[in-house]
Amino acid sequence: MGPASDKKQPDDSLQYYPPTPAVMDKETFREYYRRISAFFDSTLLKGPFSGQILLAKEGTVLYEKYAGFKDVRKKDSMDAATSLHIASASKTFTGIAILRLVQEGKLQLDDSISRYFPLLPYKGITVKMLLNHRSGLPNYVHFMDKTGWDTKQYCSNQDVLDILIKQRPNPEAAPGRKFSYCNTNYILLALLIEQLSGQSYPVYMQEKLFGPLQMKDTYVFTRADSSRATPSFGPSGNFWQFDFLDLTYGDKNIYSTARDLLRWDQALYSGQLLSPALLDAAFTPYSFERPSMHNYGLGFRLMQLPNGKKIIYHFGRWHGNNACFARLPDEKAVIIILGNRFNRGIYYAAHRAYDLFGDYFQSAASEEESDSLPAEKKEKESPAKKTTQKKAR
Repeated sequence: MGPASDKKQPDDSLQYYPPTPAVMDKETFREYYRRISAFFDSTLLKGPFSGQILLAKEGTVLYEKYAGFKDVRKKDSMDAATSLHIASASKTFTGIAILRLVQEGKLQLDDSISRYFPLLPYKGITVKMLLNHRSGLPNYVHFMDKTGWDTKQYCSNQDVLDILIKQRPNPEAAPGRKFSYCNTNYILLALLIEQLSGQSYPVYMQEKLFGPLQMKDTYVFTRADSSRATPSFGPSGNFWQFDFLDLTYGDKNIYSTARDLLRWDQALYSGQLLSPALLDAAFTPYSFERPSMHNYGLGFRLMQLPNGKKIIYHFGRWHGNNACFARLPDEKAVIIILGNRFNRGIYYAAHRAYDLFGDYFQSAASEEESDSLPAEKKEKESPAKKTTQKKAR
């Protein structure tokens, strides 16, 4: 019957116990620290980096760095408790939340989304197609302002659904035909979580994931958080204002810290979040239209290298925020880099850092950058965003 029927389901408790960090001898730790420190000193930290860096192996923190400012205008120092917008890395949480609902028997991956959104005029789309970006739906960040939406007004997930129903913007492709990265998929998944749980997405995520995992500095942004949310800035330090897409969630809008994301990484190893079959499904590639080492699972980007190495990750960009969350399962290592002052070097550093733990890219890293990063740049690139950027300057 598939992953949902896996017999070894973990206890559906709200209490999680992270794996005990591995014991690492002093000399091994020092060697990792020297290598990592030298790498970041010669790359990302040479420039005006503002954000957080954390690298760990088997739960042991090897390197942790906080640089720059929470608010460039106030010159208040970045610290471990500063929550930063993690952009599309938020999709990893939405994906796992949906799989939890599958595990609880509240839906199936092969369910038609018409069952949950009967007025939606796009047929043949399943829950799995939303998760792995094979739905063919149009991307809301590209069509909302073209529908007559007043960009002086914030739009919600429900507003996006209403526009899809009433105006029927053209799909990108037929369902299941190809991979097409689309934020609309995760807007609908967040609405599905709300429909099945009877709770708002922010409340559900807090009660089912952030709270139990003791992610004390992690939350889903709402209008009520406007005064406490860490601002972001352009490359030159110009303040990046909110725009009309800043209240949609599921695809983005989770604020977190490097330390909390380490807890997230460790929870994915604990065996308590999901059954092994469902976790394997999340980390399985689903798109093979063209030969590539890049792919997508259920809420996670994947890279499968010719030498057998696998990377489970998600990067993101929103306004001046950059986020990198990369897991190296062979070494049980994680690389977390968050920034609130736009800096493409964050992605470059994350890619290159894989080789600090094993035989990953080396010269192949440039291929990954040219293939993946433009997509990350465009994932939220809407005319409204360009307008906001211009104003911020």
